[in-house]
Amino acid sequence: MSTGNLAGFTIAALVMVASAGAAASEQHLRLIDRLDRPRDGYCIDIPGTPGNLRTDIPLFAHNCKVGLPPDAAVVFTPEGHIRFPAPDKCVTIAGVNRGALPGAAAMLADCGASSIFFNAANFQRFELKADGRLILRNSNLCLAVGAVSAATYSSADRWRTLFVDDCDTADARLSRWELVTP
Repeated sequence: MSTGNLAGFTIAALVMVASAGAAASEQHLRLIDRLDRPRDGYCIDIPGTPGNLRTDIPLFAHNCKVGLPPDAAVVFTPEGHIRFPAPDKCVTIAGVNRGALPGAAAMLADCGASSIFFNAANFQRFELKADGRLILRNSNLCLAVGAVSAATYSSADRWRTLFVDDCDTADARLSRWELVTP
């Protein structure tokens, strides 16, 4: 790589800064099929309100919000983490030792967390496939939403459960995702 100089910055440094900026882009993680929300669709969300995020209970899918509020803004890192910058935690699939099962909830945990029965590397890294499946690495489990929605505090807002399902049998309408910038 060239190490030429441009206004005091090496080209190598500019490439590193540009790469870091691209990796840190906050977006919505939205279900491709809008289901019963044709205008906004469903996005991965932290329960609670921006001043009271509930990181101690499972995540869910909520109708996508305008802008990027802290409970819905994610960064998909080059390592495959889905990180919520506001609480600085990563989407984590509930599992034990090295594996998770279909139906396991999506929750938040410290990125890279590790304990005797839990190694985050097995439960926090995802691959976003060209067809929109978001697969937990080293598994055949895809991030999916439940088939049923319900109202939240307002009848105008809806939510669905968020969990992993067997990629071979998961309903495509409920398990294909896209990263979007509102």
